[in-house]
Amino acid sequence: MEAKFINMDKTRLFIIIIVTLLVCSNIYLAVMYTLSQLETSDAPEQLKTQETNEKALLFAKLFISKVLLGESTVDFEDRLKLENSVRDVNDQNIFDEWQNFTKSQTDKDVQVSAGRLLDMLFDKVSE
Repeated sequence: MEAKFINMDKTRLFIIIIVTLLVCSNIYLAVMYTLSQLETSDAPEQLKTQETNEKALLFAKLFISKVLLGESTVDFEDRLKLENSVRDVNDQNIFDEWQNFTKSQTDKDVQVSAGRLLDMLFDKVSE
């Protein structure tokens, strides 16, 4: 009779260990799932920021190559590319500064506006 109780205690202990392990593994999986959901919830925002940064860098590259390093006046096609590129950045302050640049009358105004524009673009990328 005593052997029967020992056998029953071993079975009960085994079941308790199995249930405890299953509960612990469920808790672990729930925590890991929650952490992964928190990480992926930021993904769309990070993707949008990266796309904006790429557009700002594309405009900066076009601006530098066509305007600052250009050896002649900017033709209509290049100006259209620049205009579309600055609109793609989708930042009103940058667009306003672009408008200031295009409306500049003196060399000093052009220089100041170009500096501000590039500064704004690099600030946008470093956000």
